[in-house]
Amino acid sequence: MTRRHWAVNVRKFPRRIRELGQLVELGSLPPAAAEFLRMCVLAGLNVLVSGATQSGKTTLLNALLSVARPAERIVTVEETFELDLTGRDVVAMQCRQPSIEGTGEITLRRLIKEALRMRPDRLVVGEVREAESLDLLIALNSGLPGMSSIHANGPREALTKLCTLPLLAGRNIDSSFIVPTVAACVDVVVHLELTPSGRRRVASICSVLGSTPDGMIDVTEIFAGRDGVLRPTGAAPGRERRFASAGLDPAALLRDEAGAEHGDREVSG
Repeated sequence: MTRRHWAVNVRKFPRRIRELGQLVELGSLPPAAAEFLRMCVLAGLNVLVSGATQSGKTTLLNALLSVARPAERIVTVEETFELDLTGRDVVAMQCRQPSIEGTGEITLRRLIKEALRMRPDRLVVGEVREAESLDLLIALNSGLPGMSSIHANGPREALTKLCTLPLLAGRNIDSSFIVPTVAACVDVVVHLELTPSGRRRVASICSVLGSTPDGMIDVTEIFAGRDGVLRPTGAAPGRERRFASAGLDPAALLRDEAGAEHGDREVSG
């Protein structure tokens, strides 16, 4: 209830940006980073997209899913329809609010469970905010590739939040189970930012390597923002076997990109 007047929130999702190549043309991410993300999708890695409100998380999810193999069966689960996929085998589901009598509600948690019965090749949860994060982790832990978005201030903060939200599911959920599960399920974190000028861009791409003996998540930054430009750090991504089984070699891409960047610096120097 507002104090004096009605307040109407109208959200529009432009459909002109559908592919990673368009984000490259707009300067939201460099070609090397787009190619690395394409490899991640084709290798079936689980991708977590983080960022603030209106930073472009839904747009990036759409672009990432556009490079998935055409034969994949993609099931999307959202509170309200925001994703707009054009694949030939896409099942889109959204939640339903309870009636006046308090019946008929369909929650995000229930939709995730129902999605697993549809034999998807990839599960996409538009955004995790509460206890449904536990159901997402359980689904990803079963070997099903997936994607989701989350509100966070950075990639490591996104993983910390994903370790915290499942605790809302009940008292019997313990962090000793959640942290290693997140470390094993989430493969890549892509963080977006909205600049003061209104420009949306990828600020960081991190690879999750696993959990440490002291109960922390080991993360390495593959692409980092430097002087407003996303550049490779030279670090090698994790999940090598997943890339290799798909016939992909992101390490070679990153080596070539790092070598080219180093050569440019020498020439400019």
